[in-house]
Amino acid sequence: MSERAPEFRVGSVLATSFTGTLTERCGTPVERIPTPARLADWLSEMGLAVDACSPADLAAATDLREAIHVAATAQALGRPHPRDAVDVINAASARGGAAAALTRDGHRRWLLGRPPTVVAALGVVATDAIEILSGVRPGVLALCASPTCRAAFLDTSRGRTRRWCEMNTCGNHEKKARLKSRHG
Repeated sequence: MSERAPEFRVGSVLATSFTGTLTERCGTPVERIPTPARLADWLSEMGLAVDACSPADLAAATDLREAIHVAATAQALGRPHPRDAVDVINAASARGGAAAALTRDGHRRWLLGRPPTVVAALGVVATDAIEILSGVRPGVLALCASPTCRAAFLDTSRGRTRRWCEMNTCGNHEKKARLKSRHG
């Protein structure tokens, strides 16, 4: 891996954006949070800035990310959520201790405590995953149609027919590959 880590893929859904910190899961995986500092960067980008991030925090984050991915994949395939994944998600949510706050301009932000901790931030991510996996948020979980990606995403399109985790990445790669095969 180069000195510089790959850019984050940031979507509108916190929990699935978090699972997207490991991409190309069925190809050559790309780890976007390989260090505690990169995890802190991602959390900051998502509005969950923390004061410090340790290797243990990174390990807990990786465990949560994989549990969310496993549960989302199972749901997208019409299967029950695996017990181990559910336990990890629930434990992270319970440990979190973050509180939602209303801003003066009518938006929600998260209060992660003093000092703001990774545990609290991961609790927010786990809570978002629970809202998605339990059906509280509108949409259906789907898997990217790219055979190398297979990322879970929340499809909120009108007909629930979205095929790609991101059109700018996987969708464009597939379109280019089809065009090349036709003209190659």
